[in-house]
Amino acid sequence: MHRYEARVSWSRDGAVFTDNRYHRAHEWSFDGGVTVPASASPSVVRLPFSRADAIDPEEALVAAASSCHMLSFLFLAAKRGYVVDSYTDNAFGVMEANAAGQRYVSRITLRPAIAFGGERTPGPADLDALHHAAHNDCYIANSVKAEIVVEAL
Repeated sequence: MHRYEARVSWSRDGAVFTDNRYHRAHEWSFDGGVTVPASASPSVVRLPFSRADAIDPEEALVAAASSCHMLSFLFLAAKRGYVVDSYTDNAFGVMEANAAGQRYVSRITLRPAIAFGGERTPGPADLDALHHAAHNDCYIANSVKAEIVVEAL
């Protein structure tokens, strides 16, 4: 078992709060000392109550899925003797309402562009098999149906 931790920090900074006119900017802090500015998406919460230059949870979900797929793909490609020179994914997610009217990310589309070097390059069928295996091995792809536990302090 592995444990992964993130600290999410926000403060009211004197806003009334109950009028719903408070800022949604906050920080994500991770092990190793990395701190990332985060916010609600401006497409969900209008400016100035959100922060356009910060990462929002929906973007983070798309990036996590893309990053996990890439890391699985690179591992499998190396294991099968392919040399990957570069990997760029212009991934995107789509949010919509379900039958109950709740918004959710209904689809994440990965669009990787991969450059191979070396003497062997995968053909279309091998490339498809690599992506299929990477998707099956991706921890994030396997986690989107995971239980979310709230432990309020």
